[in-house]
Amino acid sequence: MKCSDIIEMLETLSPPEYAEDWDNIGLLAGRRDKEVCTVYIALDATDEVIDDAVRVGADMLLTHHPLIFKKLSSITTDDFIGRRLYRLIQNDICYYAMHTNFDVMGMADAAADELSLKDREVLNVTYEDDISKEGCGRVGRLGRKMSVADCAELVKARFNVPNVRIFGEPGDIVETAAVMPGSGGDYVQDAVNAGADVMITGDISHHTGIDAVAKGLNIIDAGHYGIEKLFIPYMEEFLKREIMGVRICTAEPKEPFIVK
Repeated sequence: MKCSDIIEMLETLSPPEYAEDWDNIGLLAGRRDKEVCTVYIALDATDEVIDDAVRVGADMLLTHHPLIFKKLSSITTDDFIGRRLYRLIQNDICYYAMHTNFDVMGMADAAADELSLKDREVLNVTYEDDISKEGCGRVGRLGRKMSVADCAELVKARFNVPNVRIFGEPGDIVETAAVMPGSGGDYVQDAVNAGADVMITGDISHHTGIDAVAKGLNIIDAGHYGIEKLFIPYMEEFLKREIMGVRICTAEPKEPFIVK
């Protein structure tokens, strides 16, 4: 199957028009007419990921976070971005990223599904037409009322994370939850406005966390990687279901930092 055919499937799942204006999604390196026999899926195009993609003979690398965000004036091995792009091109590996378009059409509902949120709505509307409203994050009711501590255990179990950070009182009872995969600091007010008792997200700073609590919102920080790593099994399942005869390889789960 050609790279262009796979791209068509990916863009049917998560159309590019749902991406934020500042984002850089799509085919970032490689040939659209490349014949693809093996796709490698990862969250980030790290050196380790690219080395493994080369090792398994991947023809296409698919990531959530784009390697290229800013305009490049050159591609050389003098810096890490150039080094990674050079290695991909050198090995004829097409590189495609689906970031905020997947956040809207894929990630948000997948995260809400993991938490079994009921009566869910879009947390932050980024796209609206005559038919629907779409956007990042979801807000809805948990399966039952529970303490913040119990909700934290639920988050750890459903997203398979070793630990979380809690802003708020562990004994507080929560029922309405907002989930924002990735960095949720900018969406705290959205969660407050939606009447959420708790927000499950990542990358919450000290001040953002204590300010959220002052507004009546508990925070469970499961980390940026902690929630968004669901991109890998989600896309693995999608590609195996939609594409016949193409081998799918995935990056091994690995937290980007160590807590001692």
